Amino acid sequence: MKKIAASAYYISARGLFLLFFFGTALASAAADAPLAGAQLSGRGTLRFLGLEVYQATLWVRPGFAPTHWAQHALALELRYARGFSAEAIAQRSIEEMQRQQPVPAAQAARWQAELAALLPDVAAGDRLVGVYAPGEGARFVYNDKALESIDDPLFARLFFGIWLSPQSSEPTLRAALLAAP
Repeated sequence: MKKIAASAYYISARGLFLLFFFGTALASAAADAPLAGAQLSGRGTLRFLGLEVYQATLWVRPGFAPTHWAQHALALELRYARGFSAEAIAQRSIEEMQRQQPVPAAQAARWQAELAALLPDVAAGDRLVGVYAPGEGARFVYNDKALESIDDPLFARLFFGIWLSPQSSEPTLRAALLAAP
């Protein structure tokens, strides 16, 4: 009888441990989401000439529809594998945004200057998160420190379209990010 009771205790203790372990892991994943109520959609790695540039992670809320991504709040996290200047990131961002639709030169220059002033230079291991608010704009977080926002709906849609638009220059990364919903 003692052996059965001991086994029941072992199973209960093991069950509690597993419940605690997996519960903590799930809570941790939810806590890592940079957007309230968001869940992981997908992950991918951007490589250039075989070298890793960054790992991207997309966070979305329930009900997210990839074909209508621009209508949903979302967060995109980039973990850099190498360093880049803010100016280089801003310049490349504007070039990629213009793949989706033409942007007047004066507007592109204004956005590039604003983005370069807002973003820091990044080093390997740094984390940059953009949070998209449809119809409002974008806010940014660098290594858990809130940066300024760009309150321009067109800028925000084109900026996040770099990764999520069908015109993305990286269709494989886009597919990886939109994998889960």
